[in-house]
Amino acid sequence: MSVLDRLGQKLLFTFDPETAHGMSIAALRCGLPVGARTTLDARLKVTVCGLDFPNPLGMAAGYDKNAEVPDALLGLGFGFAEVGTITPLPQAGNPKPRIFRLTADEAVINRLGFNNEGHAAAEKRLAARKGRGGIVGVNIGANKDSSDRIGDYERGVARFAQYASYLTVNISSPNTPGLRNMQAREQLGELLSRVMAARATATAQPPVFLKIAPDLVEAELEDIAAEVTEKRIDGVIVSNTTISRPALRSGDTARETGGLSGKPLFERSTIVLAKMRKLLGPDRAIIGVGGVDSAEAALDKIRAGADLVQLYTGMIYAGPALPGRIVAAMARFAGTERLRSIRELRDSHLDRWAMRPLS
Repeated sequence: MSVLDRLGQKLLFTFDPETAHGMSIAALRCGLPVGARTTLDARLKVTVCGLDFPNPLGMAAGYDKNAEVPDALLGLGFGFAEVGTITPLPQAGNPKPRIFRLTADEAVINRLGFNNEGHAAAEKRLAARKGRGGIVGVNIGANKDSSDRIGDYERGVARFAQYASYLTVNISSPNTPGLRNMQAREQLGELLSRVMAARATATAQPPVFLKIAPDLVEAELEDIAAEVTEKRIDGVIVSNTTISRPALRSGDTARETGGLSGKPLFERSTIVLAKMRKLLGPDRAIIGVGGVDSAEAALDKIRAGADLVQLYTGMIYAGPALPGRIVAAMARFAGTERLRSIRELRDSHLDRWAMRPLS
């Protein structure tokens, strides 16, 4: 981290995490120069689902919940940005406090509960940027008290298909009661059928990704892969936060309820990624998320089977210049290794990761 990044982090860490998050959004919205210079390198370009990504590193959903700053995020060096999760109706989410820093572990626990301003507010912002360059995905979810959660996803597809470079169906947050049950095969099959039918009748047909949890066993992964293949879902995002608690050093805070993200999630999420690559085969797109905080971590996700990589928590601890630094380091690596394309790395460590147990 630069001296400026360290000073900025020290300032933000004097505030509670949710206030600090709001301040960072405000800084990006105001156009403050908070990132590093963007690296453009042809060897980092990746084409996935017909979309041409300038580099494989993206901002994960959960940061820009209301589609306020996607273009500012792209300006930090990200090859793409994913906004949301967005639900049809605005909802406040769970009671505060609901975000907890585990500084000793470079991790975060959150139990936000899809707090967002709803479809209408996000659509207004996305409509205002329509026609601009840059790949912006839209992550859609269901309201906590919805009587028809699958219908909420259908409404998300219908509303955002014309604005989204791709859509993400998020059924893997641990903070909405019962949501993860939609990963079970029967419910998942109905959900994906209706989502794809909604896309077929929408004004545009962007790729559709399914975001899954890391807390799945082999049989569940097999069922998900089968439904993704059968319903012709374009890709899978692996993974959301975990409800498991690996060995952590952050004391009582580590026992807070919610989803754990950051460095401790890297190993399990990468194992799940590799196992999903084995199940889906070489052609289905996969985005790897969880514990990415360096170029080496991003490259390891690609080696384990990811086409693209996302981060969020890593930036909390390394500052807004992190994406620029990672992309620059990936470009240097491609040069040192004489790669024609970063895609040459994909699956090179697949077997090594896929053989590890989900324990």
